[in-house]
Amino acid sequence: QLQACGGGWVQPGDSLRLSCAVSGLSVSTSAVAWFRQAPGKEREFVVAAGERGRPPRYSNSVKGRFTFSRDNGKNTAYLQMNSLKPEDSAIYYCAGRRLWITTYTKNASYDYWGQGTLVTVSS
Repeated sequence: QLQACGGGWVQPGDSLRLSCAVSGLSVSTSAVAWFRQAPGKEREFVVAAGERGRPPRYSNSVKGRFTFSRDNGKNTAYLQMNSLKPEDSAIYYCAGRRLWITTYTKNASYDYWGQGTLVTVSS
């Protein structure tokens, strides 16, 4: 089970950190990802990370602005979002699976999903 939180309304250029509390999986050994879905658009890949030691993989649209991290003790994954833009507005979902997979950008690759948290970037 995954539970995402931390969304909200921010202005362009602001930062926000999302959290994904995980149960039933270990964030240190499992694959955990963030996806997002804007109104009227398909869900898109943001970032995925595998077992500890495997560097996260980012979409080009967020690379350099977003950072994936995890707290193994809390079994929680985070998404630090900096320099937010209006086009980052979306519902953000965390997803997980037990093992890393090469198709990590695909929705169908993940077995477990959180409920989503809304991020709105607007002036």
